Amino acid sequence: MPLNELTRMSAAEAVDRLRAKEISPLDLIDAAEARIAEVEPAVNALPTLCFDRARDRARRLMKEGAPADAGPGWLAGLPVAIKDLTEVAGVRTTFGSPIFADYIPKASNVTVETLERNGAVVIAKSNTPEFGAGANTFNEVFGKTLNPWNTALTCGGSSGGAAVALATGEVWLASGSDLGGSLRTPASFCSVVGLRPSPGRVARAPSATPFASLSVEGPMGRTVRDTALMLDAQCGQHPRDPISVPVPATSFRGAAEAPRAPARVAFSIDLGGIVPVAREVAAVCRAAAERFAGLGATVEEASPDLHDAGDTFQVLRAAKFAAERQPLLEKHRDKMKPEVIWNIEKGLALDAGSIGGAELARGRMYQRVVDFFETYDVLICPAALVAPFDVETRYIEEVEGHRFDNYVDWLLMSSAITLVSCPAISVPCGFTKDGRPIGLQIVGRPRGEAELLSYAAAFEAAAGLAELAPIDPRVGTA
Repeated sequence: MPLNELTRMSAAEAVDRLRAKEISPLDLIDAAEARIAEVEPAVNALPTLCFDRARDRARRLMKEGAPADAGPGWLAGLPVAIKDLTEVAGVRTTFGSPIFADYIPKASNVTVETLERNGAVVIAKSNTPEFGAGANTFNEVFGKTLNPWNTALTCGGSSGGAAVALATGEVWLASGSDLGGSLRTPASFCSVVGLRPSPGRVARAPSATPFASLSVEGPMGRTVRDTALMLDAQCGQHPRDPISVPVPATSFRGAAEAPRAPARVAFSIDLGGIVPVAREVAAVCRAAAERFAGLGATVEEASPDLHDAGDTFQVLRAAKFAAERQPLLEKHRDKMKPEVIWNIEKGLALDAGSIGGAELARGRMYQRVVDFFETYDVLICPAALVAPFDVETRYIEEVEGHRFDNYVDWLLMSSAITLVSCPAISVPCGFTKDGRPIGLQIVGRPRGEAELLSYAAAFEAAAGLAELAPIDPRVGTA
């Protein structure tokens, strides 16, 4: 099979063919290497490559075959990309920071160990902003990652390199992480799929704050089915992650392959008025909501009460930054970007009352959302309040006349959902008049990934956009 046909193949089809031995992991590594060489100069999505390690791993898999206990997440040698916030043993891992520009870890993160145990072959590290901070993927180590739909635009972040690698056909699946929207925003901006799972669904370690639940690891793919397959390969309990949960009895890919429409859909453009949304994004997402009605769902304008999400998220995010990054600030302030410094110092200025108040507010918010899902099966809203913007713009400062105070306020559409620990997926839903991708955020019940993936697959089929990627990078203007 020609290499370009292999790179256009879905992850699910590639895995099925690998399992049937119709193709080999080495075939896919060769195809990925050729595609990366072709498109990488235009997008800068995968700055660190590890093909020798990948081929060694592939040969071992081909010799050993599938283990006796291989489950639905067995990837059988499929090449994947790992976000540059996540350690891969023997592979340069920079966290997007000059502080770690030459760091080569001796051990992999548990997330990578799980994927490799399930037959994944790591071929590259995907670009990310420094420490994953911000939704525009640029850093002082590797530079900017560009949006393949228009290379003058941002791909979003912080899993921006992952989204671009998928959209251009460099890899079939990619890992990412999400604190305030880092899986969902780049998926929206690059017209691929990104799923933020419930906390604990994907085990991660080591972590300085293992009980924290704002940041999660999760999957990205070109389609809902591919993303579900990746989640099957990522999920599972691990003793070093105290909030991790066991592999469910039913596979996530199976749920995605049995699409069904929800009975009752809540639709909100602005999550009850807590954030402004660009008019064209709002129009495209309203049209997307009508697709649920076309599937037979009852669609109503409704939102859970998230009125205090903005302040709550800012406090808890800052406290997390202070806890995890204060030692680096003390030693390496001159090597940190100003947004990261601001976030750490904001956290250091907090008192116990502020942090405690934010935790209590989050608890009340979660209970309100649980009550909300007693009435509705799913909540839908824009994945991001704007379409992709000029890559030279560090972050969005104003939308529809509303000015934001800092570099993360404009992400409230996704960060509000982070607070309530619900699984949320961004699925392509359309484009602006000048061709900028827009994603629809579909939010499910807590721990309801399987149900959510089934609903998302039904919407994806109705939207008819899943076959657009991969694409060749397109030069454009901002």
